[in-house]
Amino acid sequence: MKRVLIITYYWPPSGGIGVHRCLKFAKYLRNFGWEPIVYTAENAQYPYFDDSNFKHIPEGITILKHKIIEPFNLFKVVSGRKKDEALTNPMHIRDKKQKFIDKFAIWVRGNFFIPDARALWIKPSVKFLSKYLKDNPVDAILTDGPPHTNTVIGCKLAKNFNIPWLADFQDPWTQVDYYKLLKLTKWGDKKHKKLEQEVFKTAKKITIASPTWKIDLQKIGAKNVDVIFWGYDEDDFKNIQKDNHSDFVISHAGLLGYDRNPQTLFEVLKNLKLKDENFAKKLKIKLAGSIDYSVKQAIEKAGLTENTVFMGNISRDKAIDLIYNSDILLLPINKAENAKGRLPGKLYEYLRTYNPVLALGPTDSDAANIISKAKTGATFQYNDYDNIEKFVYQIFTKTRDYQPDTEYIKSFSNEILTGKIAKFLNEIS
Repeated sequence: MKRVLIITYYWPPSGGIGVHRCLKFAKYLRNFGWEPIVYTAENAQYPYFDDSNFKHIPEGITILKHKIIEPFNLFKVVSGRKKDEALTNPMHIRDKKQKFIDKFAIWVRGNFFIPDARALWIKPSVKFLSKYLKDNPVDAILTDGPPHTNTVIGCKLAKNFNIPWLADFQDPWTQVDYYKLLKLTKWGDKKHKKLEQEVFKTAKKITIASPTWKIDLQKIGAKNVDVIFWGYDEDDFKNIQKDNHSDFVISHAGLLGYDRNPQTLFEVLKNLKLKDENFAKKLKIKLAGSIDYSVKQAIEKAGLTENTVFMGNISRDKAIDLIYNSDILLLPINKAENAKGRLPGKLYEYLRTYNPVLALGPTDSDAANIISKAKTGATFQYNDYDNIEKFVYQIFTKTRDYQPDTEYIKSFSNEILTGKIAKFLNEIS
């Protein structure tokens, strides 16, 4: 069996969606003739933790760990936060008034921690893994970014040891939606782009999470690029059951930032409550994850506070149960220049529930195209009041024809997608 070194910052006990890309690759690679060796951070400062992810780690695989120095504890002290307080991304989730120290931290992160806040992990990781590889050769390297610290580590090892390298991108690097918010100097911008071009020249294969982003990467010099979607894990749905709830549940699982504020939807729900007493009685909005203050304000302004449950950060199992037992699944796409290519990881789990998906964003986006092909819902512009209202009320009254394409949805299973990764690894090795 061939051996692949997977370099990933996110690994159990990390919570959130980011951990699942490499975790599920590692879970299924043996099925396709590849033995994963995972390298990760020993003492990472994850935003939150989820021990339920440990069950997906395949038995007996080699997991290498090395200490990481991260600036987050120092930032907590300087910013007056508690040591055990979870840090949310200030570029998506804001306090009512952003502190000067938060703005300063973004500037420092963009210009001095390149490619990202985990940059101090690069040199010790290259040293640690170089020693390991001399005695334990591998047939390929697989990295996943962001954080693109992973990408840089893989790039250096691939060059030093002449090992075929597959560079996977969950999100783009200099084309990511928040890149312009990093307050970069000319020097910082040049450094980021130089490292990115070095990756394009060194990697034997590049994969990215959406078709539009593939084209975007190719426009700035990336070669041999293919798409690997996020996907869903069938194991997550094996023992789950419908709870036969009587409420009309609209849910969202994950980060809900100011750039995804569904204000028009809240207005729709407010007016439907006024029009239909039964709708008012049954409506329940369940939001799991970090919520920007502007979203909470919009809910309050629309008079939906009594209908809304803020669940906070919940385990993976509870998140799956939430979306499985919902009547409408909300999928707001970032209001950003690259929104057309944005395919949130939650989309594929939404599809697998076979529940109606209400997406907000560009109607010609990759997400809109997939939802249309899967026949699981519809995509509307954020301010398309009439069509949003029509969709919601048709689902509530069960007057909308709804027959998901289950065979198409199965093509997004993590096992099938890992098979494609294995095929690419075979090609480059």
